[in-house]
Amino acid sequence: MKKKADTMIRNAKIYTMTEEGQTAQCLVMRDGFFCYVGDEAGALEYSCSKTLDMDGKTILPGLGDSHLHLYAYCQNQTTVPLEETRSINQLKEVLMEKAGETSEGKWIKGTGFDQTKFEENRMPCSKDLDEVSGQHPIVIRRCCLHVMIANHKAMELAGITKEMAEASGGLIELDKEGNLTGIFRETATQVFDDIVPDPLEDPVLKKEILVRVLKSMAARGVTSIHTFAAHIWNYYEDLETYQMLQEEGLLPIRVQVSLDTFFQPSPEEKRQDPRERVRSGAYKIFTDGSLGSRSAALREEYSDDPGNYGVMPDPEELREKLEECLVRNLQPAIHAIGDKALDITLDAIEALLEKHPLPEKEEGSLTKIDSRLPIRLIHAQFTRPDQIRRMKALPVALDVQPVFLMTDLHWIEDRLGKERINHTYLWRTLMEEGLILTGGSDCPVETWDPFMGIYAAVTRQDPEGNPPGGWKPDERVSIYQAISMFTKNIPIASREQEWMGTIETGKFGDWVVLDQDPFQIPAERLKDIRVLRTFVGGEQVFCLEEGC
Repeated sequence: MKKKADTMIRNAKIYTMTEEGQTAQCLVMRDGFFCYVGDEAGALEYSCSKTLDMDGKTILPGLGDSHLHLYAYCQNQTTVPLEETRSINQLKEVLMEKAGETSEGKWIKGTGFDQTKFEENRMPCSKDLDEVSGQHPIVIRRCCLHVMIANHKAMELAGITKEMAEASGGLIELDKEGNLTGIFRETATQVFDDIVPDPLEDPVLKKEILVRVLKSMAARGVTSIHTFAAHIWNYYEDLETYQMLQEEGLLPIRVQVSLDTFFQPSPEEKRQDPRERVRSGAYKIFTDGSLGSRSAALREEYSDDPGNYGVMPDPEELREKLEECLVRNLQPAIHAIGDKALDITLDAIEALLEKHPLPEKEEGSLTKIDSRLPIRLIHAQFTRPDQIRRMKALPVALDVQPVFLMTDLHWIEDRLGKERINHTYLWRTLMEEGLILTGGSDCPVETWDPFMGIYAAVTRQDPEGNPPGGWKPDERVSIYQAISMFTKNIPIASREQEWMGTIETGKFGDWVVLDQDPFQIPAERLKDIRVLRTFVGGEQVFCLEEGC
């Protein structure tokens, strides 16, 4: 008597990702789970209502993103895109075109500029935006999200004064003569977020954009994302929005929602149901800013901005938040980019564990010793050797963004100097030291496309292949390690490795079919891989092939 199942996939090259080089030829799905993974003979023991012949195509576990801001990305779809501008003049031209079709007095918002890519290599200022228009309030946000520029009309409407700037601790910038430059950093940007109309307050438009973006993610093999709220910029997230989409059959992928306000976590059983695509995630804590905006907290001053050490975190506030996470049974996820921010973060974690020692545990059972663990460290771009030693002794996982390097490699030496850059973007070193690294994008800071992240981790080059051989090539990782970052490692960080991340019997049926074998092509072609099919919980949510 054959065992009954739903779908059989045969004649495929299935990389299970359980270990490097481990492959299978067939898989069988039942009730949203993999119930068999192996050879053809074993698969024939099952009677399936549907059989798909893959004609030798490559299959991987579903891909994920461990850290992005989906609300922000969707909001950016309604703003003036500035990602491709390569000079102040070009930026002004794009904004002038928008001003020409916008009624006087109406807000104009631009997003995604990166001054390090400008010919002038300087931050825009209020004067630049005043030259675009004096009749429209204009604000533009840097790609890292940590800096906003405003023209004088916008500052007037927001009630910004020199006195406010002087009291801001440098978050509202003044020039040498004491005049407002229009440059706002970190929490100071909220004054504009509170008054600039949010197009996503229109529920119809919000739903339309969300559905379109989520479908595009499924089409690139993404089966799971961790989206993070950021109330300091009014980037809202909530479970109800995604639950509504799921109820309407409009949610093609899994969404884990992490907030930066305290919340009640989802019931434990939600993570054990392959058809449940929405659940709560971690509690987000900010400690510093970004290297691109020179607001990441450093132990030594910025090489290209003497006297600037970045925005310093409050150690006591961080310790209090970690204590509250313990009380509320929430997993902490701590944004720490600069080495000083990481120092303070590790101090706080060590103090927490000294006060609340972990129970004895079996070897290798890191994520089972406590439901709140591991503590997630987001970004960790600058890690000194002494910090790596400390992290090895702690129950932490690192949520990193390989795509950052495609941009940062062009200016990181300016920020940190020749010596300190040797302690940045150390993916290979961190892995060899036994730390768990998950792959993300911090979208809309960079593209959410996981194949670009895999390409960046393997090549350490920009999209054009620069520099030859890769930036600090000794830190390149293998293709297996890079794909692991975007598949099997993410569930370890979110305590879901029992159900997701690899193609194994008993795990969720999340997998993708590719047009090329990533382990058999030159590294420079990784970013060009096409996804042919995407499955989530055994359900096909995307298909590019004929006859789907």
